[in-house]
This record gives sequence, C-alpha cells and structure tokens, in this order.
Amino acid sequence: MGLALAVGLAGGVGAVARYLVDGAVQERTSGLFPFGTLTVNVAGSLILGVVAGWVLGGAGSAHVRAIVGAGFCGGLTTWSTASWEAIRLAEEGGAGSGARYTLANLGASLLAGAAGLALFLA
Repeated sequence: MGLALAVGLAGGVGAVARYLVDGAVQERTSGLFPFGTLTVNVAGSLILGVVAGWVLGGAGSAHVRAIVGAGFCGGLTTWSTASWEAIRLAEEGGAGSGARYTLANLGASLLAGAAGLALFLA
C-alpha cells in the first residue's frame, strides 16, 4: 500500500510539473505547433531512461523505478494529449502537420530514453 501511495503522489507531482512546463513553453513559443507537450514527453523519456539505466545497472531499486517511472514520469508525460494535438494539427494545418508532430514526439522521445539509458549502461 505504501508503494502505491508513493507512486500516486509522484504522479500528482509529475502532472503539476507537466502543467507548469507546458504552459511556460507554450507561452514562449508561437504558432500552432504544441512545443509544450513535446517538451514534457521528451523530458519524461530522458528521465525514465536514466532511472531504468540506474536500476538495470544495479544502483537503484525497483521501488525507485516505480515511483519515478510509473509515478512522476507517468504524470509528466502524455500520449493522450499528444494524440489529440496531432489530430488538431492535421485538421488545422493538414495531414502532414499532424504526422510530423507525431513522428517528432515518438522519435525524440525514443532518442531521449535511449540516451538516458546509455548514461548508465555505457
């Protein structure tokens, strides 16, 4: 029960961080492209990669992975919002805009996760 509560609290912290970071990034950028969601998804993937590498390398515990990974990173990142934004971009800017955004989210997030993992497993 204690671990589940810690994961839930960390998820709440991640969600608040997403709200603040997304708002700050969108305030500083212009146009239709949702840089805020892209930023939190890439940052969350990097953090999760670092934590996974740390745990797989033997330095961290499964509890830390659950709290930071499922909790904080789960609250920080958002595929559902990215999906909705891709549809909105496709409707307002053409199918290519939605596809580019989806590829940017997926590609940058995968690269960030791999980079984080490589920091500990290199």
